[in-house]
Amino acid sequence: MAEVTLATAPPDRTRVLRWLQSYGVYAGVALLLVVNIVVTPHFLSAENFRTQAVQVAPVIIVALGMALVIGTEGVDLSVGAVMALAASATALYLGYGLLPALVVVALFAAGVGLANGALVAFIGVQPIVATLALMVGGRGLALVLLPQLRDVRNPALADLGSGDVLGVPYLILIAGALALLVAFVVRRTTFGRQLLAIGDSRPAAQLSGLPVRRVLVLVYVACALLAAVAGVLATARLQASDPTSLGNLMELSAITAVVVGGTPLTGGRVDIAGTVAGAVLIQLLTATLIKHDLPPSWTQIAQATVIVAAVYAARGRGKR
Repeated sequence: MAEVTLATAPPDRTRVLRWLQSYGVYAGVALLLVVNIVVTPHFLSAENFRTQAVQVAPVIIVALGMALVIGTEGVDLSVGAVMALAASATALYLGYGLLPALVVVALFAAGVGLANGALVAFIGVQPIVATLALMVGGRGLALVLLPQLRDVRNPALADLGSGDVLGVPYLILIAGALALLVAFVVRRTTFGRQLLAIGDSRPAAQLSGLPVRRVLVLVYVACALLAAVAGVLATARLQASDPTSLGNLMELSAITAVVVGGTPLTGGRVDIAGTVAGAVLIQLLTATLIKHDLPPSWTQIAQATVIVAAVYAARGRGKR
């Protein structure tokens, strides 16, 4: 009888682990919703849901780019700095009009992405080292462009940050559209298949004749551009540009959302729906602690716990 128990226990444990890997993030979101409905006053109000959705939108957008990079077995620590750089450029060039300012922001972001991609793809620098350099340098450049907080007053930008369609904020619509676009790219395009193949095994991808360097550069450019979009939207919502604090620790929030959402750090797989759910989970967890008057340090401890739990659940998972 003992032999039968020993023989059946590992498969049961494996099934539970696989279930957690596939659906744990959704179960976490559902659990937090139930807990908040029960213990948090006014949680079900429309205003609260709107606030939570608006706050999570930039995290979702940055996490989408991070998911692409992690899918290639890389990481991008410069996304928070790119957000700050986008905020500085927006404030400086908004006098020429919103569209010219956005073009300048895109150029700055593309430059950071090209630098990251070139260091990783052509020079062979480890992604964490390459993007760490741009994390520091990008934040420094943002502060050179705009050393202090500045109010940003522009009707078009203000509408982008606070406007809505049938009660749904533009920020949520943009985040949702970008999530659908990135999911389509990953699942339905040659570029997406090449990205996953590189994350699965870069040497094998090179031997197969895939344009590894080009794909890697484009992935880091896409990640930077998405971070810039998040920076512009955050500036629009706040009606202020603050390169000192905007985007601080955003790279950690994005990595957490991606890992919790089921995308392995070993690359070769990207779960966009899980990434969005991971961002929502982190936002709900943060909001829950804040609404119950717990200090910000508890939020960081809770996020660390979630990361450890996600990495533990993902251990032994194949790339694809």
